[in-house]
Amino acid sequence: MSVTIGIVGAGQFAGQFAKLFKLHPDVSAVTVTDVLPERAAELNERLSLAGTVADFDAMLASDVDAVAIFTQRWTHGPLVVQALRAGKHVYSAVPMAVSEEEIAHIIDAVRQTGLTYMMGETSFYNPATVYARDKHAAGAFGRVFYAEGDYVHDMDLGFYEAYQYSGGEQWKSTASYPPMLYPTHSVGGVLGALDAHAVSVSCIGVKDQRGDGVFDKDVSQFDNDFSNATALFELNDGGAMRINEMRRVGYPSHIRESRFRYFGTEASLEQLAEVSVWQDKESVTDISAELATHATMSADDESLAHVAPALRDAFMSGHAPVHDVARLPGEYAGAPNGHEGSHHFLADDFVSAVKNGTLPPVNAWVAARFTLPGIVAHESALRGGERLPINDFGAAPVEI
Repeated sequence: MSVTIGIVGAGQFAGQFAKLFKLHPDVSAVTVTDVLPERAAELNERLSLAGTVADFDAMLASDVDAVAIFTQRWTHGPLVVQALRAGKHVYSAVPMAVSEEEIAHIIDAVRQTGLTYMMGETSFYNPATVYARDKHAAGAFGRVFYAEGDYVHDMDLGFYEAYQYSGGEQWKSTASYPPMLYPTHSVGGVLGALDAHAVSVSCIGVKDQRGDGVFDKDVSQFDNDFSNATALFELNDGGAMRINEMRRVGYPSHIRESRFRYFGTEASLEQLAEVSVWQDKESVTDISAELATHATMSADDESLAHVAPALRDAFMSGHAPVHDVARLPGEYAGAPNGHEGSHHFLADDFVSAVKNGTLPPVNAWVAARFTLPGIVAHESALRGGERLPINDFGAAPVEI
């Protein structure tokens, strides 16, 4: 079986995946559309894709087998459902959705159509997550009773430019996107390593004080003035998870955007910006080299021309020693990668799931467990930290 894929949204992120999908041996054609036709045309020409289509509806009316959605982060839910109902497999950038209702609609559509849905969560493939997942499976932690996930990305380090690129003249209204509605880069690295899910949360939102029109309720289309948020979650196994989503922070997010800590009764793993350690009751082992990634392209590569310099590291980083590179297509050797080596695995897992009719790792049910906790956490912050229950859509079925 050969798969054809339509890229929806030709912004900064889409080009990396358009190239990987085109390189994949089980993909025969990649087309593209964007609300700004010139961006779709430029990407099509630069990567010699199979062509452009006029709009999203035209893409769904075409004969592509699957669509990969790279639109604004609050638009994903309805677009995913529409695509599934149109008979297309779906790869979606994060987050899955922005409400519990939207999540429920996606899960219903996946269940009813039997089609593939995958959320492209990079942290599931983060070297620290991979390392912790393997250690947890081997029982090396003992019982993991507490874990932390931080998405520590300061607005000054590339986010202003990213929102200006995607938001046009009204970019400040969208740059105020609530931090806890973009939770998967932190939650996904914790729950991606553990066999657990969140059942309740108390969250504190920190109101912004910069005064530059971003995170200003009078400007924000989300009525949001939180630039940072911290949430404490109860897990179903009796453990706890703390999540930080930070947009105003003195931290080198160009070095490491997401970082994690896992504490068990027998051992623990902790990360700083450039150092990672494995610890037991007797010793500390520096595992930084096992989790380290290296650039796969130059920061001056033409494909990164529209990406702010402070964001380019995230689009360049390759595999770490802990990654199982042997399972990837040979065509990916030397190809551009990104987000700590995750891009190759994301693209291959989606194509393989579509081709083989199997559930991808971050399927709809896993995506719900990575996304809904943040949605409820934001509501908790709006209520002054009130502890709120988190519903669960259950584990993925054995087969659709």
